[in-house]
Amino acid sequence: MFFYLRSFFKVEPVDLGVEPAIPDVGSWPTHPSATSFFKRCLDVVGALLGVLITLILLLPIAIAIQLDNPGPVFYSQVRCGYRGRPFRIWKFRSMVTNADELRHLVENQAQGLIFKNDNDPRITRVGRFLRRTSLDEFPQFWNVLWGDMSLVGTRPPTVAEVQQYEPHHWQRLNVKPGLTGKWQAQGRSHIKDFEAIVKMDLDYQTQWSLRYDVMLICQTVGAVVLSRGAY
Repeated sequence: MFFYLRSFFKVEPVDLGVEPAIPDVGSWPTHPSATSFFKRCLDVVGALLGVLITLILLLPIAIAIQLDNPGPVFYSQVRCGYRGRPFRIWKFRSMVTNADELRHLVENQAQGLIFKNDNDPRITRVGRFLRRTSLDEFPQFWNVLWGDMSLVGTRPPTVAEVQQYEPHHWQRLNVKPGLTGKWQAQGRSHIKDFEAIVKMDLDYQTQWSLRYDVMLICQTVGAVVLSRGAY
């Protein structure tokens, strides 16, 4: 039983190795979304609802993952959050257990500092369904509830990505990373140009308001229901 639970969660310590060379964040102007009481209230209410749904779906999803490709049910990875602070992001596992070892065999169809392949052979049958419906992202409601993420924000980058940032990329870290955002709601998976994603993230910061967050949440739900940009 202990082995099963350890395999189920596969919790690993956060080890950044070489930390990204983050500029002097103390000199950055504080984005209003970072201190908005109402945005945090929206996050907490939405995250509580999301966690409840996740708990209801946990058992059937866990069984499906185990039957399709035995191994950990959850996948976690260190990402850089608000002003470069590292945190561990959680997802339902949608790839084979040795996906990281096989990455070099998969063609990167994206441009810039991100990695994407619409027909990535490492994705399992259940994983493809989870991604198409965005159910693989549901464990991130815990990240939102904990405060590392927001319901709406910028795409959470990996440490390796941040280590290669140019000066103009850093501004996207001046808000909390989001479970969804302008890229996910309006571009989702078909936009594969990193600079285009950065522009959408910076546009979000310029256009931000609580009403805009609600609009992006509604657009994300619509994109998921219609499977726009899903892979």
